[in-house]
Formats: sequence, structure tokens, C-alpha cells
Amino acid sequence: MPGFELFGDLERKEVNDVLDSGVLMRYGFDGMRNGHWKANELEAELAKTFNSKHVQLVSSGTAAVSVALASAGVGAGDEVIMPTFTFVASFEAIMMLGAIPVLVDIDDTLTLDPKAVEAAITSKTKAVMVVHMCGSMANLNALQEICDVNNLVLVEDACQAIGATYEGKPLGSVGDLGCFSFDFVKTITCGEGGAVITNNKDYYLNADHYSDHGHDHIGNDRGAETHPFLGYNFRISELHAAVGLAQVRRLPEFLDIQRKYLKIFQETLSQISEITLRTVPEGGEESGAFFNFFLPDLETTREVIKAFKENGIDACWNYYDNNWHYIRKWDHLKDLKSLFPISEEVKAGLSYLKTTSFEQSDYYIGRNISCLIKLSWTEEEVKSRAQKMAEIIKSIL
Repeated sequence: MPGFELFGDLERKEVNDVLDSGVLMRYGFDGMRNGHWKANELEAELAKTFNSKHVQLVSSGTAAVSVALASAGVGAGDEVIMPTFTFVASFEAIMMLGAIPVLVDIDDTLTLDPKAVEAAITSKTKAVMVVHMCGSMANLNALQEICDVNNLVLVEDACQAIGATYEGKPLGSVGDLGCFSFDFVKTITCGEGGAVITNNKDYYLNADHYSDHGHDHIGNDRGAETHPFLGYNFRISELHAAVGLAQVRRLPEFLDIQRKYLKIFQETLSQISEITLRTVPEGGEESGAFFNFFLPDLETTREVIKAFKENGIDACWNYYDNNWHYIRKWDHLKDLKSLFPISEEVKAGLSYLKTTSFEQSDYYIGRNISCLIKLSWTEEEVKSRAQKMAEIIKSIL
């Protein structure tokens, strides 16, 4: 998945431009820059790549989710529906705003089950956040219809699926707001960074101001700018943006590699009758960042994972036993272990986690194996790896 595997002269050139100018901040210092505005350039490239009118760069994917939700007015006491399978950043970003994450089941897409979303809507629900995990997507038409009927904001967290498409549209551009991460282990990386994309001008202006202490960014005198509302600091630096600028221009190259390797894995392992491939909604095309499949049961899946490790097959996970990506191990959330007091409203809103079970999610996550696809592999290495995986699985079934 990580673009850092193929760092080269393009990344070095963009970084050296910044170092030569000496300006690491994305705003101000116009006279010193020698015309270099890497964050602005990266936003323009991302707008083209994702067919989006507006892009706001931020400091991380987690920041992107918080900024996106805040831009749409989500805050204290509001409920945001999200999946049980994601990264811990999803509920962290919601809770940072004083809002309440409402976790619901996934289906065989490994993303939000529209029926579970519909059943979870209350008078406090403000947004639905779909997380496109492991390179693929949810049934976005169904989710968009639910949001339209209930007047909810649809936020796409496409951090793990950059470059994937749904009915010809880039993921992130389908909902009201899209979020991306460019951390060190994403398909394209800034080292640390993220972005919010939207076609809604008001949401964009809110994101632009909110992510930089409320600055309105009008004129060319930063000290004279006004503050229409309160904000925080989620800025990206010019150094990070420089790396991302080179990487986003290489995204088609990276996607070609990933998708070629994904097809090899799919063709090889789908010949085993007990294996079921992850469901990709009609009209969807995966990014190829991961290869996902289901085995018959949890016990078999655990045996296969163990055998993979013992036989040198790295970067494969069963998230049922993972501490970071599935609700089963999120005790710090369930027990509300916080450095500072959490509001009574959020405490009450999260009390359901003490008693709610997620059997449907367990059913899919327990049988799933998710394998990272590395850009640095050769095609022969991928074929050999896929064949070895197939042999290991056949020996266990």
C-alpha cells in the first residue's frame, strides 16, 4: 500500500524546492517563497484527481474527519453513525467534537450495512460516516438514499481506499464530504497529512477557516485577517505537501501495480471452493491496496493466519483479534478511559456499548483475512506468494 516504497527523484525535487526557499509554512511569507506554494498545488492536483470543486489539506486523516464533520455543523450531542470495522481514529475524531459515535454492523462489503444504518437513526443523528476499508467500498447508492430521506450528511472516509471508484466516481466525491489520509502507510503519502474534499462551497470555507485558527484567508496580510468563528490548528506543512504533490502525480502508476497484483491473488485463491471473495458493490472498482477473502469459520481463519506467519507470509491480518481496527478489542472506548472528563451527554450516548453485541460484524470479520499489497513486489513474487498462500490454505481445509 505505501507509496514510500517507490520514493524517487520526483519527491526529492519537490522537497528540495521547499528547503531552498526556507519557507515551511503553507501560509504567508510570500516574498521568500520564490513562487513555491506546495500545499496550494497539491490541493489543485487533488481537485483534478477526485473531480471535486474544493479541497482543504489538513495535518492528518484523523483531522480530516473532525474538520469535515465540524464543517457540516456536527458537534455536541449529535450522533454520527459509523461502522464497527474501521480504525480507532474514526470514533476519536467524532468524540473530539463532543459528538457521539454510534457503531453499527458491517456486511460482506466489510463496510456499513445500509439496513443497520437505517435502524440506528434517531432524532439526534446528524451524519453517517462510511469508512471504505481495505481498498473497497460500501453500497453508496443505498446509503445516499437513506441520508437524503432523513436529511443527514454523508461523510466518506476513503483513507484506505484512495483511487477506488464507484459508478465511475472517485471514492470521497460521492457523499457531501470526503476524507483522505496521507500518513506513512497509505497508497500516497506525505509522511503525515490529510485532505477534505467537497463540492459544497460553504463546507469548504468552513473547513478552510476552522483548520487554521478561524483565519478567513482574505488578502495577503495574515496579521490583518479576521476570524469569522473559532478554529483550531490542523495545518499541513509545505514539506509534507511537497512529498504529497509528487506522490499524487504518481497515483495512476501505483494503482496499476496494485490492481494487477490484486487480480493475481483473486484468480489464484478463488479456485479454492471454500474461499469467498469480499463483495464489491455493483459499479465499484477496488483500489487494489488489499486482497480480502472469507474462509468458512473463525477457527479455520485463525489456523490459516498462524500458518501464514510460520511460513513467511507477512502483512496478512484477521481483524477479529486486532486491537486497532475492530470493536471487539476497543476496551478503552467501551470503558471511556480518558485523560480528561468526558461530558455526561457523551457518556450516556455511549452506554449502549456495554450491552450491545455485533454478531453480524463478528460473522464477517471472524472469517476475513485481509492481505496488504506492496508496490515493491515483482509480478513473479506475487505469483509465487499467491500460490504459497493457496497451498497453505488447502493443507488446513
